[in-house]
Amino acid sequence: MRKFNIRKVLDGLTAGSSSASQQPQPQQHTPGSREPEVQETLQSEHFPALQRLLTVRHGFPYQPSALAFDPVQKILAVGTQTGALRLFGRPGVECYCQHDSGAAVIQLQFLINEGALVSALADDTLHLWNLRQKRPAILHSLKFCRERVTFCHLPFQSKWLYVGTERGNIHIVNVESFTLSGYVIMWNKAIELSSKSHPGPIVHISDNPMDEGKLLIGFESGTVVLWDLKSKKGDYRYTYDEAIHSVAWHHEGKQFICSHSDGTLTIWNVRSPTKPVQTITPHGKQLKDGKKPEPCKPILKVEFKTSRSGEPFIILSGGLSYDTVGRRPCLTVMHGKSTAVLEMDYSIVDFLTLCETPYANDFQEPYAVVVLLEKDLVLIDLAQNGYPIFENPYPLSIHESPVTCCEYFADCPVDLIPALYSVGARQKRQGYSKKEWPINGGNWGLGAQSYPEIIITGHADGSIKFWDASAITLQVLYKLKTAKVFEKSRNKDDKPSTDIVDEDPYAIQIISWCPESRMLCIAGVSAHVIIYRFSKQEVIIEVIPMLEVRLLYEINDVESPESEQAPPLSTPVGAVSPQPIPPQSHPSTSSSSSDGLRDNVPCLKVKNSPLKQSPGYQAELVIQLVWVGGEPPQQITSLAVNSSYGLVVFGNCNGIAIVDYLQKAVLLNLGTIELYGSNDPYRREPRSPRKSRQPSGGVLIVTFCMCGLSSFYSDSLKKLHYSFLSLCDINEGTVVPEDRCKSPTSVYIKSHSTLSTSQSLPRGPQALIAARWVVGRWGSKQDLPERPRHQGVLCLSLGIPLITLDVKDNSFSRSRSSSVTSIDKESREAISALHFCETFTRKADSSPSPCLWVGTTLGTVLVIALNLPPGGEQRLLQPVIVSPSGTILRLKGGILRMAFLDTTGCLVPPAYESWREHNVPEEKDEKEKLKKKRPVSVSPSSSQEISENQYAVICSEKQAKVISLPTQNCAYKQNITETSFVLRGDIVALSNSICLACFCANGHIMTFSLPSLRPLLDVYYLPLTNMRIARTFCFTNNGQALYLVSPTEIQRLTYSQETCENLQEMLGELFTPVETPEAPNRGFFKGLFGGGAQSLDREELFGESSSGKASRSLAQHIPGPGGIEGVKGAASGVVGELARARLALDERGQKLGDLEERTTAMLSSADSFSKHAHEMMLKYKDKKWYQF
Repeated sequence: MRKFNIRKVLDGLTAGSSSASQQPQPQQHTPGSREPEVQETLQSEHFPALQRLLTVRHGFPYQPSALAFDPVQKILAVGTQTGALRLFGRPGVECYCQHDSGAAVIQLQFLINEGALVSALADDTLHLWNLRQKRPAILHSLKFCRERVTFCHLPFQSKWLYVGTERGNIHIVNVESFTLSGYVIMWNKAIELSSKSHPGPIVHISDNPMDEGKLLIGFESGTVVLWDLKSKKGDYRYTYDEAIHSVAWHHEGKQFICSHSDGTLTIWNVRSPTKPVQTITPHGKQLKDGKKPEPCKPILKVEFKTSRSGEPFIILSGGLSYDTVGRRPCLTVMHGKSTAVLEMDYSIVDFLTLCETPYANDFQEPYAVVVLLEKDLVLIDLAQNGYPIFENPYPLSIHESPVTCCEYFADCPVDLIPALYSVGARQKRQGYSKKEWPINGGNWGLGAQSYPEIIITGHADGSIKFWDASAITLQVLYKLKTAKVFEKSRNKDDKPSTDIVDEDPYAIQIISWCPESRMLCIAGVSAHVIIYRFSKQEVIIEVIPMLEVRLLYEINDVESPESEQAPPLSTPVGAVSPQPIPPQSHPSTSSSSSDGLRDNVPCLKVKNSPLKQSPGYQAELVIQLVWVGGEPPQQITSLAVNSSYGLVVFGNCNGIAIVDYLQKAVLLNLGTIELYGSNDPYRREPRSPRKSRQPSGGVLIVTFCMCGLSSFYSDSLKKLHYSFLSLCDINEGTVVPEDRCKSPTSVYIKSHSTLSTSQSLPRGPQALIAARWVVGRWGSKQDLPERPRHQGVLCLSLGIPLITLDVKDNSFSRSRSSSVTSIDKESREAISALHFCETFTRKADSSPSPCLWVGTTLGTVLVIALNLPPGGEQRLLQPVIVSPSGTILRLKGGILRMAFLDTTGCLVPPAYESWREHNVPEEKDEKEKLKKKRPVSVSPSSSQEISENQYAVICSEKQAKVISLPTQNCAYKQNITETSFVLRGDIVALSNSICLACFCANGHIMTFSLPSLRPLLDVYYLPLTNMRIARTFCFTNNGQALYLVSPTEIQRLTYSQETCENLQEMLGELFTPVETPEAPNRGFFKGLFGGGAQSLDREELFGESSSGKASRSLAQHIPGPGGIEGVKGAASGVVGELARARLALDERGQKLGDLEERTTAMLSSADSFSKHAHEMMLKYKDKKWYQF
């Protein structure tokens, strides 16, 4: 009788309710092999809700549009065109917020030292943000219904916000209640009555620094009006022929400066409206005979800052001459008679001058300029000669070169980050300002999470950056330039014609890294692989070791040999002997075949001169795929490295190659079909080479493979990278004669002479036998005909997955190779996943042994056995034997990830060798210890006692399976999705347990327990909007994940409830209590004669009692996301503090007024007493005493 398992029934119900698209099917074990039950500890409560998935965002704000600075709190705010808001304090204190509407931020205004910020959006909405909490939130919103907002101004220590509109009107908003005042400045009252034309939108609003009752209004047409708020009329009107872009006051309030569209600056005296006092064209050529200078480009912004110790600063952006074609954007600093033109790398979005005082009526004392560029943030030191820039401590250089791939590692070895930091510290540039970074507001968080986290980013220029991501911060540790090992073309004419991509031939596609051994392996877009070893010592290598691999898919046509030549030396692939690399030079192999086609040529040329390698990652071996018969090599789709075995493996849509990087030898070089032997489920036959390149009846596949990568470049640099596949010879039902089919695999090792090894593989039943080649050092020579010219597949893409529609099951699927079509799908099977492990290779195995598991895009898992020599010196002398084991497993969809569990459900990590310094001679004792410490293969006889079962966890694009080993029975199966496909799947550690985390193309993030594959989490998070997300999304241990949310920003998220609970403590605080600086002293004479700043009672002027109520149809008030309760709760925050500050200020003013009145009364009384005393003295001065 079958045993009833209530737990599995409950699991099925849970899975069914979690997602309608999932159909969990826990597989029953075979009756003869009862698998042990594994105790699983992960439950649904270990995972958070959707709202808490986001953690922090790093990088430069994408498409910035606005800038603001709080001079007291020392906080910087940046708004973007996508409605994002980024706040920066001291290094390590950052915050990301998002407006729900997604409208562009056009302006930001801090409530200085109040912990609040006003944002104006392109959809004519104003928002009040509360910054007194770790996660800033919107308290109020105000939506203008009839007018477009163009400019805002909030005076220091005022609660009344001036809002200018496109119609030329100015409305006034109470910041505390976010309601409109009835006081309105209409454009027709501000301009001259005789003027017949509309002055245009408001481009500037500011109050006179010395008189708050005077408001300076700038209209786009060139008209400026000084408005008297009390009398509600214009005092002065200033007119200029050119349009105005910005206006700035001199701190004394007697002059202001305007920037215009013709590249001129006009300085005006307040009481002289007829013409400007001075007109300056900073970059115009001064013509003779007093003629007007030639017009220049518009000056977009100008600032006028004064200093006690010298001349004022006039700082402006734009205004360059039109004849400076190709000149970079500039910031101009005019100080006295000197003019400095500072070139920028990108367009200037906005800039602000940082000053010592927040008061506009005092000497400003500027000390720095913060410049917001299109793709950078620059801070210029105004106090030092030459205006050096500050070293930017924020992680804003992620996009220095476009990011092409990304990997995330949590819980790394503790000594890894210090090691990377020590070698990276030597790469820092010189010439920065010696002062500390001036934006230093806020406080760091106090997080309990302390495990090391590292993010690795690969870039389009071939560079790799290592980032310290511990405790939700980000700091660059070390930068590696992989392009250093290749020769670079100095100009376009020297560029080799072998490039398979027009741009970025060194771009990184795949990163494989072993944190414990510090071995690094990368695959580039030009079908190259570089293996790096970490060292703290500087070395100089005479010749870079290099291998060239001829990874071929097309087969020989024995009937049409091209030329007669000596047969090559044949070597059994299972027993390749290591070939020494001569340390002289790298002569090229034959560059073309007899008919002129390019052949045996790599895409890149390795340097043949000595290479100095600094401490850090140093090149160990360069492997390149070569052109075959005029066809470029296919780009690499999968890569893995193992430090314990000393092996690296990579594959593409043609096949797979295994390289021994210790002996510098290729061990295996097979087409994907050869791995199956006689067990090929598709019964595919090798095809004959194509005779023609004509695309008659062909299909042109255009793949936007550079999406995300090239989008960051200018349009002039964008090129369409496409893949072309001729299908003229591929007709359904075509049968290829078997006697014409042979498949050579050639290995070319770079040296003075080319060593070629070719092996003819039979087809049909003999294939399995041929795949297991006999173990031998060298094989006999065989007379093989020369391989003819082949017409392969031309692939110029970046190897980014292409989403196609599978006609068979009417569902979405993807192919690792963008040159694969549905017709050619079965014959073009790419390698999609690789995993080294020590496990059971066959059903009959009694003990685990080293092997390589290979996954393909057709859902097949193949196992290759590895026979490794003993460690130590024997490892370098004896060959490594590799042979297909015949084990084949099948899943639905392309294979994405593989991992192994022991009988207790714990993850079995791949074998690794702990890092040691290789460039330092070792003593004999240490060598002996290493020999004993580094056995990598275990013989069956010695491990019978410790033999235990294992579980293989395999995740594909459609489903996941848990296979029991060595029986190879399917213990559990889970159909992850039917209507979509999995983009990324990772087996990760979480809460002292293991789970499978998946991200699907339909935006769902899912987790499953292991080994039972019980659904734990299924949330809709993010739909696949572009290939950048698919290329960079990755999970890691402890419930962390990340992806590239924009070309310049990394978004981190967590699917761990524990991390969510600790996140609040880990976040930094933006607002810190700081005493507001004292107002400037008016001085005795200014107080005596009525000089100094004139205050204005705005409450009396703009309040409802005097100005009335505003029209309800003009703007709509919207409470914050927290509703009324949230607003009331926040009243104790920014609004309450603002009200209390205003009340305290009023009370202080009232007390000062009372004191002044009492002092005046006492002075008057004293004067009266003195007068009466003098009169009494004069009256009785001449009288005798007896006359009184």
